[in-house]
Amino acid sequence: MNRPPRNQSKIIATLGPATDTKASIQALSQSGVDVFRLNFSHGTHDDHRRRLEWIREVETEVGYPIGVLLDLQGPKLRVGTFEAGSVTLTEGAHFHLYLDASTVGNTQQVALPHPEIFAALQSGVDLLLDDGKLRLRVLECEAGHILTEVVVGGTLSNRKGVNVPNAILPISALTAKDREDLEFGLQLGVDWVALSFVQRAADIEELRGLLQGRAGIVAKLEKPAAIDALDAIVDATDAVMVARGDLGVEMPAEQVPSIQRQIVRVCRQQGKPVIVATQMLESMVNSPVPTRAEASDVATAIYEGADAVMLSAESASGKYPLEAVRMMQRIIANSEADPSWRDSIEASQSASQSTVADAIGLAMRHAIALLKAPATVAFTSSGYAALRTARERPAAPIIGLTPRITTARRLALVWGVHPIITPELAVGTSVERMSEVATSIAHDAGFAKPGDYIVISAGLPFATPGTTNLLRIAQIE
Repeated sequence: MNRPPRNQSKIIATLGPATDTKASIQALSQSGVDVFRLNFSHGTHDDHRRRLEWIREVETEVGYPIGVLLDLQGPKLRVGTFEAGSVTLTEGAHFHLYLDASTVGNTQQVALPHPEIFAALQSGVDLLLDDGKLRLRVLECEAGHILTEVVVGGTLSNRKGVNVPNAILPISALTAKDREDLEFGLQLGVDWVALSFVQRAADIEELRGLLQGRAGIVAKLEKPAAIDALDAIVDATDAVMVARGDLGVEMPAEQVPSIQRQIVRVCRQQGKPVIVATQMLESMVNSPVPTRAEASDVATAIYEGADAVMLSAESASGKYPLEAVRMMQRIIANSEADPSWRDSIEASQSASQSTVADAIGLAMRHAIALLKAPATVAFTSSGYAALRTARERPAAPIIGLTPRITTARRLALVWGVHPIITPELAVGTSVERMSEVATSIAHDAGFAKPGDYIVISAGLPFATPGTTNLLRIAQIE
């Protein structure tokens, strides 16, 4: 089968009821999806197992690696239930929250059975309910009882969510459900695990201890506390997701664009893949075309240099999942074809680190620009060499040659990297033989033609992980 379009920026699509067939997954992949997201906030284990099995079958049939992202639900904080199912809260009224889960909800009170919230609150802190539609201000806080004033009123119904934007809650980012889902997903062989509601770098380390290297970590940034600890979190994780849904609830909407730029900038500085997510083509849940503002939103992420953009409800439960992917692909392709896109990528390039790998990556970027090389080849076992090359955002696709299918699948998420499985170069392999392998694959995969130069990075001695120390320029014969 033909490969999907080769954009530098990648597409992640969430699977759900609207794409619950092997044929759908195959069509999405052929239209440009690089990574499929399994959202464990919805669906059963059997649903996710079935979808992952289809992904792997499609991967075998199409002949290129496909990544799988397991998205953990994380801690969900909710109010209890109301006697009448819902109530209307009036601005200026007092409203009581009780720790006791048996509290019967009415216009004066409701249960809030989360001791971690009670432990973190103090007078003056705001609580956001139902995705920020309602706002309560804490007046008094004591053991088992919180007195609030309704700042923004409205209808509040059973089990609606609660956000606490101005407090670091003393809770783990991993719930008991998350731990069960994580072990299940690792047994299936997922490539990435997204951790919801990260507040601090320690949350990442807790998950890393459970993973033991079996998958990469995506930190979902959706709380103000995470932005305050941004550098430490990016340093601790393997990748980042700008989760604009909850982030837009807990912070003023007008701040989200600048925060998105800040997160992308820090991730690019550190060479960590960054995903921009949530409501990118939201109107395509019900419409075959997006709004012009949504198209601009996707393009903005591409011009900023994000590694990937993600579809959620658009592909999981929308009426037009395939059209949404094709639209996203076209927006990416059009943006990357704009000469000013390259200018913006280079203008936002940060200084490289004083390491051999970064020196190789920097030299590779300049060599590609001077020679107008159509491709660069990075021999990589762990994926590190390809990641550091991608950090430089070279003006040519990066062919990530790796002997490990697990590495290839993880690299499917990374900007500009087109992973290809190839036998590992044995210790003692000559540099000439390495060049023959690289030029042959670049030609056969359609990246370069006879007479073209390609730029190659590798490590000597071969078969030694973490030794990227060689840069070579070779010509396709």
